[in-house]
Amino acid sequence: MLNIARNLEQVYSNMRAACEKSERNFSDIKLVAVTKTQDADKISELVRLGVKDIGENRVQEMVEKHILIDTSVNWHMIGHLQTNKVKNIIDKTSLIHSVDSYKLIKEIDKQAKLHEKIMEILVEINIAGEESKYGIEPGMLNAFLEEVAGFENIMVKGLMCMAPNVENPEENRLYFRKMRQMFIDSGNFTANNINMKYLSMGMTNDYEIAIEEGANIIRVGTGIFGPRS
Repeated sequence: MLNIARNLEQVYSNMRAACEKSERNFSDIKLVAVTKTQDADKISELVRLGVKDIGENRVQEMVEKHILIDTSVNWHMIGHLQTNKVKNIIDKTSLIHSVDSYKLIKEIDKQAKLHEKIMEILVEINIAGEESKYGIEPGMLNAFLEEVAGFENIMVKGLMCMAPNVENPEENRLYFRKMRQMFIDSGNFTANNINMKYLSMGMTNDYEIAIEEGANIIRVGTGIFGPRS
C-alpha cells in the first residue's frame, strides 16, 4: 500500500508541473483512478488517500466492486459499453465516458428513465482513426450531437478520447490539440441536454501532455498501481 501512496503523490506532482507549464489550476483537473483488475483493498486505500473518482473498464468489475467500496466514490464507466450491459451499471455510475453510438444513447436514456435519473455521458471520439479503437469519427460529432439532442434522461457533459499507444507521448500532442478544438467548438452547440464541461483524455503514458493541451479529466491506472502482473 505504501507504493500506492508514493505513486499517487508522484502523479499529483506531475499534474501540478503540467498545470504550471500550461498556466492552469491544479484544482480544475479531475484524476480518475483506473482500477481494472485491482482488488477492493487497493481501491479502498486510494479512497482513504482522498481519491473519490474511480474508473472501471468492465461492467462486471464495477458491479462487484461497487458493493465493497465506500459509497462516497464517484464511479466512471470508461471502457466500451455494450447496450445489453447498460442496465447493470446505470444506477452505479456517475459518468459514462465511452458513448459512441445512437443505439447506446437510446438504451442509456431508456434505463436512466426507469431509474428516474439524468445520466451524464461523454461522447467518445476516435481521434486518430484507429481501427482498434472505439469512438465516432471526428467529422461526425455535430451530426451525433443533433441526434442526441432531445433525450430527456441524458446529459452530454463533454468529450473523451483514447490516444494511440506510443512510446513518445509527444506524438499524441497533435491529437490532444485537435480534441481541445473540437471541445471548444462543440460548446457552441445549443440544446437543453448538452453542457460541454469535461474533456477526458490522457492516461499514464501521456496525461501530462493531455493536461497541457486542455484535458480536465485524466485516467491513470498503471501510474498509481504499477504494471499489472
